[in-house]
Amino acid sequence: MVKGGRSTPFSLTPTSSGPSRGTEKPRLRVRAVARREADLPLPRRLVSEFLGSSLLVSVVVGSGIAAAQLSPNDVGLQLLENSIATTLGLAVLVLLFGPVSGAHFNPVVSAVDWLLGRSAKAGLSLQEVLAYSIFQIIGGVCGALLANLMFDRQVLELSTKNRLTGGHFVAEVVATAGLIALIFALARTGRAAQSAAAVGAYIGAAYWFTSSTSFANPAVTVGRAFSDTFAGIAPSSIPAFVAAQAIGGLAGLAVVVVLYPLTATTPIAQDGN
Repeated sequence: MVKGGRSTPFSLTPTSSGPSRGTEKPRLRVRAVARREADLPLPRRLVSEFLGSSLLVSVVVGSGIAAAQLSPNDVGLQLLENSIATTLGLAVLVLLFGPVSGAHFNPVVSAVDWLLGRSAKAGLSLQEVLAYSIFQIIGGVCGALLANLMFDRQVLELSTKNRLTGGHFVAEVVATAGLIALIFALARTGRAAQSAAAVGAYIGAAYWFTSSTSFANPAVTVGRAFSDTFAGIAPSSIPAFVAAQAIGGLAGLAVVVVLYPLTATTPIAQDGN
């Protein structure tokens, strides 16, 4: 179960679904583990956000480098390889780090978590949002450097790939709005356990339906500037991308507030058949 826009670890606990044809059939009910990640020490959660953000950017940049090397003459195939690796890698990272810090890996997600939690006195505090964001951005930069190192490139380099166009700006607004709406819709309807697959699938799809290939994340955007490769972005393009992501975050927040005004208070039951 999710409160205040936060994801929590889940367990599947057998319960009775009532008699059926003279017998009782087991049912699995998703129940939140009593201890939420908010109860964990902040340093532990910051390490989780740093590692998750670092590995996420490493997956994006590293798979982009590999794609360019494996398919040097086919940009479409490069994008397919890059998007598949990112989809699967992101889903795994959410499962790995979600129980510790909520697996935000994204300053916009953390900021929206704070905004949604203010009225309910839940979610991250403003100080925690700032700390999360700093560690997410540092992690993103380290992830790009790690990818460069793994592929025998110059470790510290800046991208020269200009992505600053009007279409890319609109694409980042759309991509980020959709991501925020998805994450917190799942949270507010007691389906956070499905976040790993859903978020991974959304980002994989957004690689293709947006002209920007769906950065949708300021930490990832900054990190990708430190690799002059397929997945890179020139530093001069960063301010516009981050501004678009902030606008998209607010748009996604509005969608959540309108469609899901109340936090789910009961878990969603699933038949065990």
